[in-house]
Amino acid sequence: MRTSIATVSLSGSLTEKLTAAARAGFDGVEIFENDLLASPLTPEEIRDRCADLGLSIDLYQPMRDIEAVPEDEFARNLRRAERKFQLMRRLGADTVLVCSSVSPLAVDDDVLAARQLRQLAELAQEFGMRVAYEALAWGRHVSTYDHAWRIVERADHPALGTCLDSFHILARGSDPKGIEDLPGEKIFFLQLADAPLLAMDVLQWSRHHRCFPGQGGFDVAGLLRHVLRTGYDGPLSLEVFNDVFRQAEAGPTAVDARRSLLVLQESVGVASLPAPVVPTGVAFAELVTPDAEPLAALLGALGFARTARHRGKPVDLWQQGEARILVNTGPAGRRDRTGLAALGLESPDPAGAARRTEALLAPVLPRRRAPQDVPLDAVAAPDGTELFFCATNRPELPNWLTDFEDLEHPAEAPNVHRIDHLALTQPWHHFDEAALFHRSVLGLEAQQSVDVADPYGLLRSRAVTNADGSVRIALTVGAAPTDDTVHAQHIALATDDVVAAARRFREAGGHLLPIPGNYYDDLVARFDLSEAELATYRELGILYDQDAHGVFRHCYTHTVGRVFFELVQRDAGYRGYGAHNAPVRLAAQHAAKAVTGG
Repeated sequence: MRTSIATVSLSGSLTEKLTAAARAGFDGVEIFENDLLASPLTPEEIRDRCADLGLSIDLYQPMRDIEAVPEDEFARNLRRAERKFQLMRRLGADTVLVCSSVSPLAVDDDVLAARQLRQLAELAQEFGMRVAYEALAWGRHVSTYDHAWRIVERADHPALGTCLDSFHILARGSDPKGIEDLPGEKIFFLQLADAPLLAMDVLQWSRHHRCFPGQGGFDVAGLLRHVLRTGYDGPLSLEVFNDVFRQAEAGPTAVDARRSLLVLQESVGVASLPAPVVPTGVAFAELVTPDAEPLAALLGALGFARTARHRGKPVDLWQQGEARILVNTGPAGRRDRTGLAALGLESPDPAGAARRTEALLAPVLPRRRAPQDVPLDAVAAPDGTELFFCATNRPELPNWLTDFEDLEHPAEAPNVHRIDHLALTQPWHHFDEAALFHRSVLGLEAQQSVDVADPYGLLRSRAVTNADGSVRIALTVGAAPTDDTVHAQHIALATDDVVAAARRFREAGGHLLPIPGNYYDDLVARFDLSEAELATYRELGILYDQDAHGVFRHCYTHTVGRVFFELVQRDAGYRGYGAHNAPVRLAAQHAAKAVTGG
């Protein structure tokens, strides 16, 4: 199906918005009136610009407060509408969106509303235009799609139809199944938007918190199925009012928008994409660093051994059990601080995973590779992290480990046995995009978003995971663009005995993050712990949590650059990440940073 996007969904000038929409692969756009009024281009120049970009102008919007008003007011509205139709003719648009009135002059009279909308449609028809009547969720008298349809049906004019908007329908809790009773040819336009489930005024909810399908809590796919059963064959168009999107760069936002529509079409069976290939584990985490010495000391204290070195690049492999850390000190590693740059994800079908990522517009990154190197394609996640699809334990497929020469053997009695999870910090404007990317491109399941109190604001966190928990990624973002907490990254290492692992780490010269004594006073009030157990936790800075499935014990190292490590012990199927302890950890890290000046 054809795809479209409202210019209000993107940032920048109208020209920038049109360019971003075209480059992302959209077929058309909705021109929002404010964007046209602010543009230095004439309507003819905008029309030609769209044609050059291969974009149709599918809708001009909005026309407000038209219907069910006193006759003298309606006469003024018709004069206004005539001007708009003349403008649309110059622009090359043939459909205008008319929102249900919010005017205090409007009266609750469906007969009057239908008669006046019919007159508007007669005028539109003279100009070769159509009118799509939409129920605003906060409309003065018309606020539901079925009410709007009854008025359109009563008006009975070929140039008058309805516009369905998923936000207005789902935000009011209307049953979308009734859409199937509408004739498809009278649905002139379909606008799609998702939103997080919030308890707030619907107007503010709509104006500030919409998001692309798949990023919120609405069943947009279910609504679309009902629309398609009517025989609707118009464009699928995104109309998303979002403060973050309107401040972010237009190009990536447009790509994210188009990805959301591709996934939506796949979910309702009108688009065929390569099937998702869900990763089955973490092959490695790659750290880039301008100074390997502090990182090597930290890894050594954690029990890692430097087992191999890349044959052609300054990249060392540190290993402990199945946990592998690559340390890159080459040109790619010349950053101000140590940071997490790449992940290797175990895949049952690396080639299929790469096809899926390309189909969903994930950028394939160029890779400097010698002729003998294993061909691993990398794709970029929204935060810039490189993702490699690996087959470490599949002898019939190329193995990335053959690019490395053995140096020494891993420790015989490892402290940890694998990477439990990773926390990837997102740029403040990429949080929703990241959740959709990891769910749709990688096939991971997204859990509920969690807000965590930080000493200087709130952190948002949302975990994505595969079915058995062998891949767990926590996506986090700070409260504002300047919030330094967005720079925190960490790698959690799984151990069967966190107390023993913590003691070995400390005995090897490592420094654990100190936790305030007040935390343990509260802990003993919340859980039935023995004095000896509590004393051990106090001594080592171990935090404790329980959920319905089991127990979680964890502790943290100090931070090197932008990265710190976590030792975690999951007992009896614990599924969380110790979110209750996160505010304490964040405060302790801020305190440690203040002391060290790091």
